[in-house]
Amino acid sequence: MPLYVMLVNSVKPLDEIRGGDLMAWPDAFTLQPWHDAWSLAQIGVQATGLKPYFVNSFLMTLPAVLISTGIGAFNGYVLTQFRFRGAHLVFAMLMFSVFIPFQIVLIPMARTLGILHLAGTVPGLVLVHVVYGIGFTTLFFRNYYAAFPPELVRSARMDGARFFRLFFRLLLPNSVPIIVVSVIWQFTNVWNDFLFGASFSDYSSFPITVALNNLVNSSTGVKEYNVHFAAAFIAGAPTLLVYILSGKYFVRGLMAGSVKG
Repeated sequence: MPLYVMLVNSVKPLDEIRGGDLMAWPDAFTLQPWHDAWSLAQIGVQATGLKPYFVNSFLMTLPAVLISTGIGAFNGYVLTQFRFRGAHLVFAMLMFSVFIPFQIVLIPMARTLGILHLAGTVPGLVLVHVVYGIGFTTLFFRNYYAAFPPELVRSARMDGARFFRLFFRLLLPNSVPIIVVSVIWQFTNVWNDFLFGASFSDYSSFPITVALNNLVNSSTGVKEYNVHFAAAFIAGAPTLLVYILSGKYFVRGLMAGSVKG
């Protein structure tokens, strides 16, 4: 129902919305609100629409998802297939990061980005989300690899597979279900994030969530609700599309590492 209300009212003239019947089908269909939200709406002090910030979110989300998933896969591999002193402590520390509230890391992360000269930039946001996402992706891959058949690993080692070959030729190609889980989880979290985007970005590097908030709150005088509905749908469309296309694989991937054997 929220999706229906958003779509129906995003193609109505503003006068129809003021009539009060948000559930009614539009009498006069128009795509002007979508055009305004994409390229003409005012964001803060700028009148640029959502287009550049939509691009910013992709430039932030895709590298963050790929890097954190890759590191998580490698961490899970090392923590399950090799025994070394302190392995349990390392895993416990990574798991502790999963439960750290967002607000606690704001000040140290701001200091770190300032030292690295990444404050207010898209690469800075990528770093923030990679660091915060490693704990989650490590947990996913660690549990998945812990249930991986040990006979296959021993057989590969007997055939001469060493550290990197064992990972890239055996475990990683058989990790598609948990890779899908990690990608969906990270994509959703990074794309929908508002706190980090509002804290560590500026007008040139705002993600779509911050731009959407500024669009709604920067309107003066008449509230253009049809433009706001269109903007909200544009901001949520990528994650919605990901779940529609990959939702069943997400559930399968979660179950794949839950039972051993």
